[in-house]
Amino acid sequence: MNFKLKTSYQPTGDQPQAIDQLTKGVERGEQHQTLLGVTGSGKTFTMANVIANTQRPTLVIAHNKTLAAQLYQEFRDYFPENAVSYFVSYYDYYQPEAYLPTTDTYIEKEADINDEIDKLRLAATTNLLTRQDVIVVASVSCIYNLGSPIEYGQYMLQLTEGEIIKQKTVLLQLANLQYERSSTDFRRGTYQLRGDTLRVWPAYQDTAFKIETLENRITEIREIDPLSGTPIMNADQNQVKRFVIYPAKHYMLNEQAQKKGLQEIEQELAQRLKVMERAGKTLEGYRLKQKVNYDLEMIREFGFVNGIENYSRYFDGRQPGQPPYTLLDYFAENQRRFGLDSFLTIIDESHMTIPQIRGMFHGDRSRKETLIEYGFRLPSALDNRPLQFHEFLERTPQNLYVSATPNDWEQQQSHGKVAEQLIRPTGLVDPLIELRPIENQVEDLVIEIIRRKALRQRVLVTTLTKKMAEALTEYLNTPEKIEILIKRFREKNATPDPDHGYQRSEYINVQKMKIGLIDQSYYKRIMPIEKLEEIPKPKVAYLHSDITTLDRSDILDDLRKGEYDVIIGINLLREGLDLPEVSLVAILDADKEGFLRSATALIQTMGRAARHEDGRTLLFADKMTKSMEQAIEETQRRRATQVAYNQKHNITPISINKPIREKLLNREETYAEKLSRKNKPEKLTGTIVRLNKKEIIDLTAIKPEALTPVEKTGLARKLTRRMNQAAKDLDFELATILRDTIGQLQ
Repeated sequence: MNFKLKTSYQPTGDQPQAIDQLTKGVERGEQHQTLLGVTGSGKTFTMANVIANTQRPTLVIAHNKTLAAQLYQEFRDYFPENAVSYFVSYYDYYQPEAYLPTTDTYIEKEADINDEIDKLRLAATTNLLTRQDVIVVASVSCIYNLGSPIEYGQYMLQLTEGEIIKQKTVLLQLANLQYERSSTDFRRGTYQLRGDTLRVWPAYQDTAFKIETLENRITEIREIDPLSGTPIMNADQNQVKRFVIYPAKHYMLNEQAQKKGLQEIEQELAQRLKVMERAGKTLEGYRLKQKVNYDLEMIREFGFVNGIENYSRYFDGRQPGQPPYTLLDYFAENQRRFGLDSFLTIIDESHMTIPQIRGMFHGDRSRKETLIEYGFRLPSALDNRPLQFHEFLERTPQNLYVSATPNDWEQQQSHGKVAEQLIRPTGLVDPLIELRPIENQVEDLVIEIIRRKALRQRVLVTTLTKKMAEALTEYLNTPEKIEILIKRFREKNATPDPDHGYQRSEYINVQKMKIGLIDQSYYKRIMPIEKLEEIPKPKVAYLHSDITTLDRSDILDDLRKGEYDVIIGINLLREGLDLPEVSLVAILDADKEGFLRSATALIQTMGRAARHEDGRTLLFADKMTKSMEQAIEETQRRRATQVAYNQKHNITPISINKPIREKLLNREETYAEKLSRKNKPEKLTGTIVRLNKKEIIDLTAIKPEALTPVEKTGLARKLTRRMNQAAKDLDFELATILRDTIGQLQ
């Protein structure tokens, strides 16, 4: 099947020339191209057109899961008839194995796998082995060990109505594909047998198969709803059914390969023990012998052990130093199976994604070298690794780098031929920039938030630390504190004036930067001071790396719906967030030079306000840094180009009106989420306690031994705040329970 782009939009502005330039480059076989596109210029639409024009299977790589989820939803809408897949790390929580020599602390690997994301990963690889029209949106996890696509493709079970096959043979095949038999809990990756009826739920889809047999003949195969058992009607019910079931896991291992691999591991262990003995590492040698022998015993007995991936080189049949199999090998297999010239790799927000790909190998190797030196792992564990950067480039025949701020490396690889996309289809221009002093920045911020809330607009705020993001969120969600601040603001009678913020910042040269002065009419329109107290208090949430993958997308959707007025974050509010309702972006401590306040970071962050006709950016700073200067000058350059284009074509900017897409995954609410939604009182039932507006916890479910030291400290801090509040409210029973829980954590 060919790629079919379904959209009511037509390329406008400078999209046509960018699409034409990039399409011709792909068709000429160019390995590197760059698209410089400002926020809101329709870069994803341009990518979709290039895919439709070139008809190549495409891997889209994003540098974080939130952006990957957004891109997945957009491409799914653009190509509803094609196979659009989502491939990110399936860990909700991941603590890698590590050893800290200074404190003699060994940290065992801990992981919490998300079953829904695992299903999407399996669907991606299955699509690559069965279809030509595949788009996979992935995070940088696509360069990690996945298992051989050839082995994975060889393991399949093909069933056809009317086929003569013993039921026992089918069950053995399912076991080889790592499907588990279940009598009660029917879930993905399991099967059930009741008499002559077999039900199988493939690990990579939402529907199951019902297979009826009679005297070793398959009489009927139907696709069913796995929960209700209701048949799913197909277009032609009279057609003979043929189904192919692929493995339930990516890592497939036959008995012969396992036996050979175990022998080779034993040989490496014997050689390593001799090396340690000669080096006088008696303790390390004893430790290694105990650990490896335990792992081997577990693999022989159960076929699995925690950390089995560290022996993957032997089970894959790879030589020392040979790169692991990754998702890129599945694209190569897709190319081979369908006789294609190449596939396309689009690296979104390349200024962030390329450094991330480049750095993964070195971080992983450093951690494993310590484990090997102190006897926790064999040297072969080094071959369970992500790809090195040059290995990645060798496996991606054609790359398209997409960013609003591409680095020099991308532009050099493209030989300076960069397709620019500065014009937005809606006529929106880059936001106006206002500079304000750090003194009273929270007070200024609160007033601006309330003014935007009056117009039903949204606000993004970036801080420098998680702690500050959480503290500011808690402060803004306290109505009493907001009322005090508004009262203080009114008493000061701080009306906006054309030079507001500039005269108090003696180090900032406004004329040099040519920043437009504040529009008095704009501030009169958005909210007179005397009406500030009439506006309901804002609802605020924070967004940082502690928020789980799927919850991040839900929080952003809630912001668009108006359930939140403000989101506060650190670095997750930069690249790719498509939030048309946001009219204000506030950057606190903008003059603290560093990664989070570099020119690239500032340009990206300010661009989040470019999807609204009233877009503004507030930079709170007391001095003009080089990064601020570069960011402001580049933003002003782009704004001048956009304004000139609008004037030439008589375009009036209008805010983007974009529907909220269907959620990435439909998930059932947890018990705590249901309680939160119902807005129960502070002390809910028994040991279930509300820590804050967003978080509810069951104290009996806390297992200190399962938490890392960092998690224990963070949880103890939250419980301490709640304990103090309970004591203040004279709820001494709850305070006592919380005190005992804190003691267990400590």
